Amino acid sequence: MVGLKRPDITQGYFYGSHITKDHGRNGGMRGIKPAGQEEPQQKTRPDTRRYQFKEGLRDGMPIALGYLAVSFTLGIQAKEAGMGIWEATVMSLVNLTSAGEFAALTIISTASSYLEMAISQLVINLRYMLMSFALSQKVAPELSVPHRMGMAFGVTDEIFGISVGREGKLDPFYNYGAMSVAVPGWTIGTLLGVVMGNVLPDSVVSALSLALYGMFLAIIIPKSGEDKHVLVAVIVAMTASWLCSRLPVLRDISAGTRIIALTVVIAFLAAVAFPVGEEEEAHHEQ
Repeated sequence: MVGLKRPDITQGYFYGSHITKDHGRNGGMRGIKPAGQEEPQQKTRPDTRRYQFKEGLRDGMPIALGYLAVSFTLGIQAKEAGMGIWEATVMSLVNLTSAGEFAALTIISTASSYLEMAISQLVINLRYMLMSFALSQKVAPELSVPHRMGMAFGVTDEIFGISVGREGKLDPFYNYGAMSVAVPGWTIGTLLGVVMGNVLPDSVVSALSLALYGMFLAIIIPKSGEDKHVLVAVIVAMTASWLCSRLPVLRDISAGTRIIALTVVIAFLAAVAFPVGEEEEAHHEQ
């Protein structure tokens, strides 16, 4: 008809229908949907730094509470070894190792040599190197060295437990969040132990020392319930550790050396017996 303008479908509306355009590689238009229907929003994975930090805060809070109780006992022993408030506090701030610090206090109280101190710390804390190897496989290959060093400072048994069990690639800000509550919990507990340790009765101090075992149980029980392979590995590890502490020759080996040997052997056997397939590994990375 004369005088009527042809509808322009490029404006997005044509007789009650909404034209959706795809400016893709071919530059064409595709897809017609009813007018008024909104485009569905694509769900994005929350991987921002703030989100990861908050997740670390949440998961690190139980660890911090457990550290507060355990390091309280450490502070009492530090005072008995002749250390002052600030000496014990700084020691816990820069050394995140319960077994290493307890061993160090024993060596200090017996006035042993620096060489014995160095060797004992190397043997006891060598397991953290194995944990760092495992975590290095979970971070992005392009992660910078400063971030790797920051994560390495906070590698403890408990933080490693929540980090290695996290699905997908490990974000350093998740570890920073856990460290931001766990490190103060360990340090403040030591401070309180030095100041208030002698005031509390022995029964209370002994009960507080059991908190560390409760933290370990809180880490391994949920994961063991989800994966039967993890459950088998945990049972084998506990049985082997108990046997090594009772057998005549093996019980004379230091606890740190036994832990390292058992970790390597059991991890190797578990990897051989229960290998992770490529499809399952890709699923966890996603």
